[in-house]
Amino acid sequence: MTTSTVTPVRPARLGMRGLPTLIASEARLFTRDFGNLFFVLLFPTVLLVGMGYAIPDMREPLTDAGALNGLRVVDLFLPVMFCVAAATAGLAALPAYLASYRETGVLRRLSTTPMRPAGVLLAQVVIHFGGVIVGSLLALIAGVLVFDSPMPDAPLLSLLVFVLAVASMFGFGLLIGGLANKATTAQGIGMLLYFPMLFTAGLWTPGPAMPETLQTISTYTPLGAASQAMSDAWYGGDFPALQLVVVTAWAVVLFLAAARFFRWK
Repeated sequence: MTTSTVTPVRPARLGMRGLPTLIASEARLFTRDFGNLFFVLLFPTVLLVGMGYAIPDMREPLTDAGALNGLRVVDLFLPVMFCVAAATAGLAALPAYLASYRETGVLRRLSTTPMRPAGVLLAQVVIHFGGVIVGSLLALIAGVLVFDSPMPDAPLLSLLVFVLAVASMFGFGLLIGGLANKATTAQGIGMLLYFPMLFTAGLWTPGPAMPETLQTISTYTPLGAASQAMSDAWYGGDFPALQLVVVTAWAVVLFLAAARFFRWK
């Protein structure tokens, strides 16, 4: 009978040594990019406040919206802004970063250091997730302070939907960034998905005002399902079981696809 000794896996062998330093470095680069600062952190707030003031009907109480009577259109847009923040970071920013790192050889050079390229992916996900949180909180504060919009009726469910929405959009971002050869290509593909996603999320037409067929189609898209679930959680609608299953399935499939097809070089 032989015995074997199990050697503990040290963090360095996982390529995670120096990860906090890498995250701090990537965060500094992130904050030096004005495009990221504006679109990831400020765009949802600017969009909400801009539409709320530019379109007078946005601030008029609804009278023929059933259970939503008394709310205003700008109130309905507030939970949508969380989806806008997730889509902006996941589709517009994250893919371009990853593709540019491969294009410029950053991932290849990192493969010769104790920090494995996976550390770069984790650092980018952490930084962009932090950006989505900040951007969403700014939109929430603006909605409450500027328009006196209500807080969510089910905050824990809203938080769950928010995390799932971010996961599905970041899954898209990792998949695009893992396959595109150049940053401009990744950015172009991301933008091709970005605007249709915002449409299904109800940014151009609020979900309750959509035709029934369009609502059904949106239910089976990642951001449409997330937006509908977020609105139900925010304004006390039915438990959005179907929407939660849909957005979770999208997140799982996209992350598995990203892990399968990501190219380091």
